[in-house]
Amino acid sequence: MISLIVLVAILGLGLAGWFSARGRARLLYSGRGSLHSMPNYHGWHVALWIIVPALLAWVAWSAISPELVQSAVMTDPAAAKLPEMDMERHAILAEARTLASSPGAVAFNPLAQELAGPYYAAETRFGVIGAVLVAIFAFVGGAYGFTRVRAGFPARTWVERGVMLALLVASLMAILTTFGIIISLLYETGVFFTHVSPIDFLTGTHWAPGNAIAGPDIGESFGAVPLFWGTLFIGAIIAMIVAIPLGLMSAIYLTQYANAKLRKLLKPVLEILAGIPTVVYGYFAALTVAPMVRDFAAMLGKENPSTESALAAGLVMGVMIIPFVSSMADDSIAAVPQAMRDGSLAMGATQSETIKKVLVPAALPGIVAGVMLAISRAIGETMIVVMAAGATARLSADPFDSMTTVTYQIVQLLTGDQEFNSPKTLSAFALGLVLFIVTLILNIVALRVVKRFREAYE
Repeated sequence: MISLIVLVAILGLGLAGWFSARGRARLLYSGRGSLHSMPNYHGWHVALWIIVPALLAWVAWSAISPELVQSAVMTDPAAAKLPEMDMERHAILAEARTLASSPGAVAFNPLAQELAGPYYAAETRFGVIGAVLVAIFAFVGGAYGFTRVRAGFPARTWVERGVMLALLVASLMAILTTFGIIISLLYETGVFFTHVSPIDFLTGTHWAPGNAIAGPDIGESFGAVPLFWGTLFIGAIIAMIVAIPLGLMSAIYLTQYANAKLRKLLKPVLEILAGIPTVVYGYFAALTVAPMVRDFAAMLGKENPSTESALAAGLVMGVMIIPFVSSMADDSIAAVPQAMRDGSLAMGATQSETIKKVLVPAALPGIVAGVMLAISRAIGETMIVVMAAGATARLSADPFDSMTTVTYQIVQLLTGDQEFNSPKTLSAFALGLVLFIVTLILNIVALRVVKRFREAYE
């Protein structure tokens, strides 16, 4: 609540500074060319000098104040009753913090109820101190900015530089986030490989992390080949067998054969598939497709077919990623120059021959990009695998067998009450790193193919 009040106050001060600086700049305006920058730029310059220092001060104080609050609470006489064990102590303090922010909440520990009052008092006191510091920074920054409101001051230049800096920071966020993910994966994977040999992990065929026992033979329980195979078999083989023909043929029909009214109706309906939550696909796979696949397997003579199968998950996953293939192929085929179509038809080719020998090859870069995007989406899918494919790590080419994937195992390993420093939990990061590398390789291959064929058809 205090944070919201402080944020609104900062924005209010910035708005007040904007009006004040703009008003003063207008008073300095005596004719065309008398001001280097328009009054609005002077207003934004002062507003930025108020808002940016105040926000930085509040962020810094928010990082420091929790330790100060806890130190103040620990000086209260009731804190002397806290147990010595760190886990119990932290649990009681966390409950007291929750009770301080939600007075109507029910306390499970009487000691937490006693500490809720000191917590509330300390948070209020340090919150007021932080608000005062923010106000000081806001007023100091605003005063400095207000002194710069002069006829010759280049306010527009400074404001535009500030906007460019904000845009640069925003553009770097994705890059920095990616680097952070890579560093985290590399570090945790390195810790995992201190327990398990990378060779055992990448070439082993037995995956049973729950049965792993510390010792020289621990690597025998972390053979991830069945997980890699299940991921590729479900996401890159079965799903693609469904998605590529259906997606490509639907794109060809919509761009070459369908009239304008039909295209206007069918294209949005097809793209709705991309907006359906994956858990809905999972329920559809588990309740509708999986029983049909089981009955089909029984009809073919398979003994005791399971409801969970790679084929059921792959079929539904293929339907889910049809829009990725179709949309990219649609845009690529539609972008082929009309002169290439007309030239092929003028040479006597039929419409089907023009599509097969001219349009599809010319649009191949976009089609390949859509296929690679669809594969990346498929191998990262989790819910459909959880609900339809099962959790069995099996190295099999039978689509009616239950299988599991890398993403499902990552979820299973990182949920629940797990020891974070155990090889079992750390193996999730190794799996994530492998999945990241596979996705990166797919993107690189797609870029190379796109570059090669784009140069050929320019």
